[in-house]
Parts: sequence; structure tokens; C-alpha cells
Amino acid sequence: MKYLSRLNKKKLNGKICLLRVDLNIKSLKDHFRIDSILPTIKYLLKNNSKVAILSHRGRPNNADSGLSLRPIAKIISKKLKSRIKFIGSFDFKKIKKEIGLEKNVKIFILENLRFLPSEERNSNNLAKKLASLGNLYVNDAFAVSHRKNASVFAIAKYIKNYAGLLLEKEMIGLTKATRNPKKPLIIVLGGTKIAAKINIIKNLASKTKFFLLGSSILNEVKNPKVKNILKNKKCLIPKDFIKNNGGYFDIGSKTIALYKKIISEANTIIWNGPVGMFENKKYSKGTTEIANAIINSKAFKVIGGGETANFILNKKMNKNIDLLSTGGGAMLDFLAGKKLPGISALD
Repeated sequence: MKYLSRLNKKKLNGKICLLRVDLNIKSLKDHFRIDSILPTIKYLLKNNSKVAILSHRGRPNNADSGLSLRPIAKIISKKLKSRIKFIGSFDFKKIKKEIGLEKNVKIFILENLRFLPSEERNSNNLAKKLASLGNLYVNDAFAVSHRKNASVFAIAKYIKNYAGLLLEKEMIGLTKATRNPKKPLIIVLGGTKIAAKINIIKNLASKTKFFLLGSSILNEVKNPKVKNILKNKKCLIPKDFIKNNGGYFDIGSKTIALYKKIISEANTIIWNGPVGMFENKKYSKGTTEIANAIINSKAFKVIGGGETANFILNKKMNKNIDLLSTGGGAMLDFLAGKKLPGISALD
């Protein structure tokens, strides 16, 4: 993979860079993914490039003003203290001319690409049109690199391409934690739909000492795939729990103590998914205790998943983490050993 950070800086001078990022946020108050892409934008501007930002938001049916990237453009402009031109149409010939002739603005943001059905269909035609807008393409959208979308996958065939600073950071951190981790490796898997994480257990079982499972697995014990998990001695399920109306909502004090002891002995920790329904204060103790144990550990730490990342950020615990991943589904696929189309395209 070719990294932007290793490209001769002279080759950026005067160039138009198409920067694919992930601005797929539900709330405009959630700035985690926005803040994560700022270093790459600043790097390109510092090296005298114009930056044309490509992204998506939500799953719209054609154009949907409620999912426009216009308000996010204003947030980025304020953070960078720089003018940004928002481009609301998809007249690509006009867009190319506008970016090329503009002398006073260095950053452009195109409207939500998922307003075009051809984006999710991985259209070569759309990819060619997007590629025609710039001189080079940078993927800085790890969180959507598990999708075969035109602006993530097909576009790389038609333009010189590189991995951005955020994507580089994600790949280095996840690779370090999984390829040859400093042992013991401990993986905490929580959240709902634990069955979807079975491939992670299969892929990393030989390298992992224990998988510490959250309370949600107890809600899925009838699932045949989950039953197989319970047979694996490396998979630890809660010894005690907080239950309500037949559902399991948090791990109990004995499980917390056991998990904290195991975490304290780890040299590499991967955490994806809260161990209880932390949104409700009654069921937040397990996730809070596990988070504190991980943060205070001297191990190499990788934390990801939307809910988990938001929990860490809301609690202001992100200072002692080696990688707080922006990826949800992309992180799960990486941990499961799957090839990510957006990464493969750059290779």
C-alpha cells in the first residue's frame, strides 16, 4: 500500500487531491470522525494542494436534505479556520472547472455521494467522473473501506491513489494488535448481535488467551452459532449478571473482578462493544469498570466500534489509547481476517 505520508511532498504542490473520508454521523454534535480527518486535510493544504472532499452520510433514497453534507462543511470550515466551498450539484464537468479555476478557496466538499444510486452500486462510470476531478486520490475513510462503493473501490482504478494519515494509523494499529501481538492478547467483545463476531473468534483464537464476552451473549444462547462459542474454553461468559424481564443487561461484580484481573495481565488488548447496556445508568457499571481497567493497563490498546468509541470519548478516557478506531463494521471485518475492498483497491 502507498502511504500519503511517504509520497515526495513536491508531488503534492499545485495538485488537486480527491480525499475520501467518512462523515457518516447521525448527530452534528458528534465530531469524532470529523476531528480524525483534520490532520490529513492540514497536511495536504500545507503542501499546497487543493482538497476535494468526497463522502456520504446515512442511507438516503436519492436526495435527502436531512442527510446533506452542507452543515458538516460549515463545521470543518470553523475547525480549520478556512473557507470551504460546498458543491451541491453533480455536474462533474462544471465541478472540475470550478475547482480548477478557484484561486481563493483550497477546500471543496461535494454533496452526499449516496444521493447517487450509482455510488453504492460501485459504478465504474461514476468512478471515472469522480477521478476526472483531480490529480490523485487519497482514501482516509477506514470506516467505509469494507464497502465496494464507487468512491472507495472502483475509483482507484482510474487515478493515482494513496492511503491517508488516518487510514495509515488505523492499519498500523490494527495490524500490530493482530498479526504478531505481544502476548497475552485479550479481546473484549460486547454489544448486541454477538453472533456477528464469531468470525473474529475463529480468526484470532490461536493468538488470543481469552475472549471476554459481555452480557448480551446470554440473550442469544439459543442461537446455534452462539452455542459453539460457549464450547470454546477461551471464551469467558459472565459468571453473574444483572437481569430484568428475562433479558441480560450488564455483567455482575464477580465477572467484573475476574475480567479486570485478566485485563491487568494483558500485553495487548482489543475491545469492541460495551459489555452492558451502558446508556442506562443502572446497567453502566460493567462497561465503566472494564473501560477503566483497560485505560489503566500498560498494554497496547485498540478500541473501536461506534458505541464503544462514543463511550470512551464521552467519559474523556481517550488519552491513554494507542488506537481509537473510527471503524465499526470495517474493524469487525478486519479482525475477522476479511479483505477490505477499499484497502485492496489501494494495493
